[in-house]
Formats: sequence, C-alpha cells, structure tokens
Amino acid sequence: MLSSKKLDRFILILMAITLVFIFVVMSGFDFGIRNVQRNPVYKDKLFDKTRVHKIDIRIQDKEAFFDKALEENYVASTVVIDGEKFSNVGLRTKGNNSLRLTNKYGHQRYSLKLEFDQFEPKSYYGLDKFSLDSSFQDNAYMKTYLSMDMFDFMGVKTPSVSYTWVTINGEDWGLFLAIEEPEEAFAKRNFGADYGQLYKPGYRSLNDPNHDVYLQYTDDDINSYDNIFRKAKFNPSEQDKKRLIESLKILDSGENLDKVVNIDEVLRYFVVQVFVVNLDSYLGKTGHNYFLHEKDGIMTMLPWDYNLAFATYSLGMPNPINDSNLYVNFPIDTPNSGDVMLNRPLYHKLMLNPEYFKLYRSHFDHFIKEYIESGRFDKTINEVSAMIAPYVEKDPTAFINYEDHKIGVKTIENFIKLRAKSVRLQLDGVIPSTIKGQEDDKSNFVDASSVSLPDMGEVKDLKDGIH
Repeated sequence: MLSSKKLDRFILILMAITLVFIFVVMSGFDFGIRNVQRNPVYKDKLFDKTRVHKIDIRIQDKEAFFDKALEENYVASTVVIDGEKFSNVGLRTKGNNSLRLTNKYGHQRYSLKLEFDQFEPKSYYGLDKFSLDSSFQDNAYMKTYLSMDMFDFMGVKTPSVSYTWVTINGEDWGLFLAIEEPEEAFAKRNFGADYGQLYKPGYRSLNDPNHDVYLQYTDDDINSYDNIFRKAKFNPSEQDKKRLIESLKILDSGENLDKVVNIDEVLRYFVVQVFVVNLDSYLGKTGHNYFLHEKDGIMTMLPWDYNLAFATYSLGMPNPINDSNLYVNFPIDTPNSGDVMLNRPLYHKLMLNPEYFKLYRSHFDHFIKEYIESGRFDKTINEVSAMIAPYVEKDPTAFINYEDHKIGVKTIENFIKLRAKSVRLQLDGVIPSTIKGQEDDKSNFVDASSVSLPDMGEVKDLKDGIH
C-alpha cells in the first residue's frame, strides 16, 4: 500500500499530467494536433478543392424520386464519396425558383441535399449536411465557387465548397458543386463548441412587409420576428429570441453598434456582396439569401446562394435589365435605390458611421489590390477552369453545351476584371460611387459593352434545352 506521502506525490503528478494534456488539446494547432471541431477531417476530404471528387448516390426508385422532386421529401440513400460508403443518408431535392423551373422545362438536373443524420445519428467525418449545387443559370459553373472564394479570402466565415462528379445508381449525372450546409458542423468549425445561434431569415411572401427578414426592429414581440425564428437552425430559447430582438433594437438606434455587430467581419462581408452585384440578397429587393449568426448579442452575416450573382438576377424576369455598363459600374457606396437601402439597417447604419465607412472602403481597396490586381484571381480562374473543363464537356445533364460553357467562363472573367477596374476608379473618386452621383455623371464609366450578361446563364437556356 502506498504511503500517505507517496500517494500525495502520485496525485500531484497525475494532476500535472492531466493539466498538460488539457493544455495540449486546447492548443492543438500550436502542437500540430488537429482540433477536430475547428479543423474537422471533412475539410481535408470532400472539401479538398484541388481535385474533382466522385460521389455515387444509390436510391431504390430513381424515377419515383424525380417524379416527386417538387415535394422535397427526404428518401433513404446510400452515398459513396471517393470510394467510402455511407448508408441510410437522407436525400432530397432543393431550391425555390431553380427547383420549379428545372421541373417546368423538363430537366432532372436538380440541386440536391444530403443529410447524414436525417434517419440515424451519424456524420461524414463530422459533417452533418451538404448540398450538391446544379449550377442553375451558371454557364461557367463558377458563380458560387468564385463568390465563396472571395468571401474566404476576405476572412468571412464561409461554407466550404468543392467540385464533384456525381453518378446516380452508377449512371453519370454530371458536375455539381458540393457546398457545406451551415448547420452544427459549420458552427463548431467557425465559432467553437459554444457556437451560439444560427438563422436563415426567409419570407413567406414577397408581398408581406418582411421587416424581420431585413433585420428591422419593429417591437419587442417575439411573434413579430417569425421569418427569423422559424428558420432557426438550433431551436433558440425564449431568452435567445429576446436577446436577438434587443440587438436589432440597438442596431435600429444606430448607436453603440459595436455592442451588437461584429463590425469588421460584417464590413468585409459587404465588400464581396457589393462587388459581385448579387441582387437576390440582403442588399436586393428580396432582402434574403444570407445566414445570421448571433452569440452573446453580437450579430454576424454569412454568405449563401450565389447562382444569380454577377448581375444575372433580373435575367429570368419578364423585363430583364441586360445592361452590363450599369452593373460593371454599379456604385459601391449605395448599391441599391434609397427605398431598399433605408430598409437594410445592417448596411445602412454602418455606412452612416464615418469610422466604419472609412474601414469599409479600406477593405474594398485591400480586396481589389490583393485579390484582383495581384494576379490571384487570374491564377484561380485559370486553374479551376482547366480542372473542371473535361467534366463539363462530358456532363450528360448540363443545361448548356460545352461551347456555351467556355463563353460563360470568358464572360464571368471579363465581368470581374472590368468590375474591379470600375471599383478602383470609384475608390479614387474618378467614377461616382453613389446612385445619385452616377445619374449626374457617367463620363468616366468603364466600358463593358463587350460583356453580354446572358452568356453567364439565363432561364432561356432551360427553355431552349439541349436534352
């Protein structure tokens, strides 16, 4: 039997070892040890962006699944990712207009959602859910990829993406973009174990006031914010809801914004959001297509849904605005009309603050200089284009042909470069950076007449269909 002194010494040694172990785990990155929440295995597997991955989806009745595509109901599937098999995975179609129009024009190339824990507790190396984007209205197959790359470059917490060659029951189905769904795995990776709340505000009808989708404070009644809370990812408590409402109230006042907004990250988010001219967004008339993170009363906006970016949102409308000069030179300080901007407090209130406005423009300067002018963008688009080209060429469900794809790549490349040139001139005061200023003076606009917006993708491509 150990003596009292030896026992005390043993306990002290054991405690010291335990403390060292805890320190090593908590400091995992410094010691070369993977922190499985902040640096999960799935990032290095499915979301390795240096190659095109292979995913085979096996379902019992493929025809029945596609016949009921508009219902968006989950069915059980077996999914083989780069040779590894995962059984009983939830599979469904996804989308709003993209889903409806894909069906209307007789295509089966739906975007898909895969949820590993839909039917039983499990994950893909820690990942609970990801989607497969069909590149609807995206002839280059790059709108979402490039947008997410820009957000990631600017330090915004961004869903991981990678290209995948999808087969269904062994039959070639096409090139899709895998996108990490912002749920628990995403939240843990970006915000830690105590990750707070995550919302995806969305309207029931565009004809409703939708003040909550726009993040406007109206009153203290929880029911007034249904479009936020019914779209919550983590079942918020009444206390969580009241805390967010209080944050919106402070935002509405325009005072002490640093108490309720992650100022720096939100400004960096808006830099990319404005640059890519995504009008189906918080800064557009719809006011949606974003995730809102909240922890300890601090709000952060996160990116989502960019298939209609680069000024292609209006191309599916009855009277589309096909004006590349307008959108390449779109003003960076008032990126929409007054009736929209005044009702987007998370942007408008920040821009009213001289310090934050200056920081916004500083971030914009950094983005243009380091992402575009440095040659980084050229390298990225050339590498990605070369990697996916063989897959696009053989894509059996593509909305467009391979020649249209090559035109789409060249068009989005030209748009981005001309857009960067205009932003640089706006930052330097050569081109007005507000709608009012541009109404009075277009003399120094960057000439974008060489860019045809429909070449990046439009609904007409589905109508004309190649299949």
